[in-house]
Amino acid sequence: MRDEVHESREYLRAGEAAAYLNVSAKTVSRWAKEGKVPHIRTLGGHRRFPKDAIEKLAREMVRGERD
Repeated sequence: MRDEVHESREYLRAGEAAAYLNVSAKTVSRWAKEGKVPHIRTLGGHRRFPKDAIEKLAREMVRGERD
């Protein structure tokens, strides 16, 4: 059970999230500031993005392109 909880809390850096979304890291950071992308802040002030939320957003973006 403990491993499942750890996996569900996997976070990506802005650059990693940007790669999933095929946008720049600056775009991901801007979306975070605007409240469009969920994120947390590290103690050092860096943003981290939940991997599952970024993957979901990427799927939604792909579906939107196909419509």
